Amino acid sequence: MRCAARPGGGARSVFRGGIPVFVLSILLLVAAVVLFFVARGQSSGGWKLGAALSALAGVLAGVFACVHVVSAYEVGVPVTFGKVGSPLTSGIHFRSPFTDVTSFSTRPVDLDLHDKDVVEVRSSQGGVLYADVTIKWAVVPANAVELYRLAGNEEAIQSRLVMPDSREIIRNVFAKHTSEEGYASARERIGSEIDSLIKQRLAPRGIDVAAVNLRNVRPSEQLQEQIDKKIQQQQATERAVEAARTAKAEAERKRIEAEGIASANRIIAKSLSDKVLYNQCLDAYREAAKSHPVYAVPCGTNANGSPVIVDGTKN
Repeated sequence: MRCAARPGGGARSVFRGGIPVFVLSILLLVAAVVLFFVARGQSSGGWKLGAALSALAGVLAGVFACVHVVSAYEVGVPVTFGKVGSPLTSGIHFRSPFTDVTSFSTRPVDLDLHDKDVVEVRSSQGGVLYADVTIKWAVVPANAVELYRLAGNEEAIQSRLVMPDSREIIRNVFAKHTSEEGYASARERIGSEIDSLIKQRLAPRGIDVAAVNLRNVRPSEQLQEQIDKKIQQQQATERAVEAARTAKAEAERKRIEAEGIASANRIIAKSLSDKVLYNQCLDAYREAAKSHPVYAVPCGTNANGSPVIVDGTKN
């Protein structure tokens, strides 16, 4: 039994000990026969016991060479002299010692496209983005034989089928969206579209995609510089618009104020007559006489204005 690490977690088992164990079984049986004939010419019972033990070990080794155990959550694909047989489900199976069984795990495998495997995509505007994606996939037991013919083992299924198809779909989906949609406004919609298309692509091949998680999207350095410049331009434009709005509001306020003053002056000009002015003059000097003595003042609109005696006790 040989165990190798599975990409993304788990393990897969490939039984390749059938032929060596079968050869060992033949050698033990031959040894048992030899010991048996040697024991016939000897009086000691040790040779007979050795022959019996060799025969028993040979039989057990032969049985072991014909038995293969498929672990839980695995499916095995038997190959005998280049001919692929029906898939083996979990449990004990008897097979020819010349049969090689390749096992595939049916548990979901995580394919992480990040770091050196990050997907470089281009938006509809030509901007470069980097997408970190995790794809959970598993082998459908009924399609294990077809996948074996296509790839050969789990590592090959992932590297030849799951990874290239997924990367192609991710690039195609991002190419339909702008850079801003890719890293901000439409990430959820893009992730859902990628999930749907990958499932549709891999399902007919016998690969069950449980989920596609678009974990992170970041712009390239060049695109980030363009984004920063655009933000600065937008901020400058907003400040200019606000300044223009403020200046316009101030000009409107001054216009309204000037119109109000002009209107008031017109009203005052129409309402002022000689008698009104004469009366206002009397009121003004009457108020002034309360704190400073006033003897006589001319009031009127011209030099003919009559003097007014404010305090009659003084000349």
